[in-house]
Amino acid sequence: MDTKKLKSLTSPRIVFNSYTDENVEGEAFVQDHIFSYIISGSHDIWVGDKRYSFHAGDYRFFRKNQLTRSIKKSDSEGFKSVALHLDQHTLENIRDEYALTADGHSYPESVLLLKPNRYLESYADSLLPYANAHDGLSASIGGLKARELVLILLETNLSLKNILFDFNEPGKINLEAFMNKHYRYNVGIDRFAYLTGRSLSGFKRDFAKLYSMTPSRWLTSKRLQEAHYLIEEKRRRPSDIYLEIGFNDLSHFSFAYKKAFGNAPTRGNGI
Repeated sequence: MDTKKLKSLTSPRIVFNSYTDENVEGEAFVQDHIFSYIISGSHDIWVGDKRYSFHAGDYRFFRKNQLTRSIKKSDSEGFKSVALHLDQHTLENIRDEYALTADGHSYPESVLLLKPNRYLESYADSLLPYANAHDGLSASIGGLKARELVLILLETNLSLKNILFDFNEPGKINLEAFMNKHYRYNVGIDRFAYLTGRSLSGFKRDFAKLYSMTPSRWLTSKRLQEAHYLIEEKRRRPSDIYLEIGFNDLSHFSFAYKKAFGNAPTRGNGI
């Protein structure tokens, strides 16, 4: 499988997020492991069809190679968080430097809530001066902070090495189950192929055997069926759901909906 363009080509990144809007919604492909601390506000995250809810003071660890949807909610101080993204190249260097390897045990959860301690508290505070830096210092500092984080995590829970140092690419998984959980995510077919452990050609071939249509046609149909249910049965506004179900343009959604069902999506509460 050719996954070169899917692999991280960056050094560890320290990122500070700050929003004052009441809610900030979005979706993302989590390409690298991420450590994140919420300074203020709260954060609801969906991985597949499972929801995780976090609040100010929480330390989280996001596993790599996941599709996520999220809502960041502000409190009186807005929403603020600081995070460090751990790229595979850096983790490979740490593995070699400290002779650390995974032993095969895996965690079922996609996002881990870390037990707070004084090491994590001090560490999160230490990231802030370097967050979102774009000068030459940031890459060097990022590497040092990555090593510090890994050592802290392993000091408190040695079994985390089975996540950090598992460099296997996603294995071939049940295609139907994965697509039924992730069809709302507006990502490329190559992402779906990679996350189900297939080459792009293999993904299309298996998809055709399973559904007798192309992935693009199936995704459009599945999303429109969901839209029809939400509008007609749940009385949702089309303008509130088109992003939620995987369309990135309201006009395109309205055109596709009318073509599929014979009427514009103006029922329910209207556009």
